[in-house]
Amino acid sequence: MENVAGDILQTKYALDTFYFLVMGAFVMWMAAGFSMLEAGLVRTKNTAEILTKNIILYSIACVMFMLVGYNIMYGEAISSIIPGLSFGLGIDNDVAAVLAGGEDAPYYSKLSDFFFQVVFVATAMSIVSGAVAERMKLWAFFAFAIVMTGFIYPVQGMWKWGGGFLDAAGFLDFAGSGVVHMTGAAAALAGVLLLGARKGKYGKDGSVNAIPGANLPLATLGTFILWLGWFGFNGGSELKVSDVAEANAVAMVFVNTNMAAAGGSIAALILARLWFGKADLTMALNGALAGLVSITAEPLTPSPELATLIGGIGGLLVVASIIFMDTKLKVDDPVGAISVHGVVGIWGLLAVCLSNPDASLASQLLGIAVIFTWVFTTSFIVWFAVKSVFGIRVSEEEEYEGLDVGECGLEAYPEFMTRSKR
Repeated sequence: MENVAGDILQTKYALDTFYFLVMGAFVMWMAAGFSMLEAGLVRTKNTAEILTKNIILYSIACVMFMLVGYNIMYGEAISSIIPGLSFGLGIDNDVAAVLAGGEDAPYYSKLSDFFFQVVFVATAMSIVSGAVAERMKLWAFFAFAIVMTGFIYPVQGMWKWGGGFLDAAGFLDFAGSGVVHMTGAAAALAGVLLLGARKGKYGKDGSVNAIPGANLPLATLGTFILWLGWFGFNGGSELKVSDVAEANAVAMVFVNTNMAAAGGSIAALILARLWFGKADLTMALNGALAGLVSITAEPLTPSPELATLIGGIGGLLVVASIIFMDTKLKVDDPVGAISVHGVVGIWGLLAVCLSNPDASLASQLLGIAVIFTWVFTTSFIVWFAVKSVFGIRVSEEEEYEGLDVGECGLEAYPEFMTRSKR
């Protein structure tokens, strides 16, 4: 009987580890989604540069989280506020620990957990990439990415997912509307405020000039890739699939994730049609992403109908937020990342109270305030330091000619590029 029980434990361990790895691979594929979305929403002259940012930020996130970030977030903490500091990943679980059984026994590989967590870090950093597009120095962005992925993100992650004081206070964030998405948006906002708007975006008379993206098919492909990857983002956060209750929970998470995206896309398109008189594709795309962000904080407890409504409200919010930030606040965000991940991330955290009986509005507001304040403040300091030492904005000539040539020395679409002579 002991051998049978041991075999069952090992099989469950293998299944949950495999599920974790596959879901992590789904989330890693979101890096391609962000790349295509951002490449489609910038101008042709900046395409190669933004693709370079996306592949290198992912690589930086992997290295920094391996070296120090994972241990800050999940290692032995000094207190519920102050994380510990150690380096490297160490060894994985051994068979004896798994076969010991009980509540404290590991039920998936430690390294599978690292892989799943590291792709979340990269997602947060990808949010920053689109918001500062078309005018930021490439290496200034990479310098910030090192600090963001190795320190800023892991500290606030420890406060919730690492068992810190936000978790103890009852703050709920199932898969990261706050820990990942609002975090990325807060860091992006700090950078955008120091960076300023693109040349020609705003007139001296206060007018707003549209700067359309170069490739909407790519942007649409990117959105569908992100939609697909989000099943790993939310589904993998259930952490387990090896029994009936957990399998059913994973199925509910998948369904609710899908329905929220659908609700967000439809709501955003309808509002855009009523507001602008046209069916705006970019708003439909951002609406789908807003629906996904909305449901990420709690994709398990709502019914599919409520999940659709939560996503729909997110879709309405993102349209209003993009227009408000662009026309009233004059915050130039080429892809709408701050609205999609920040404003709607806050909505997602509040929406937890609609379905989860353990949720407290006070705890959710505490989490929102703490995470935003920490990330925005530390990011602003880092951005300011980088600006003071290296500068963060390219020259006016480089911005005019395009960052592909100025930063990368090549063009994504050389046969279509024409430059005016000065």
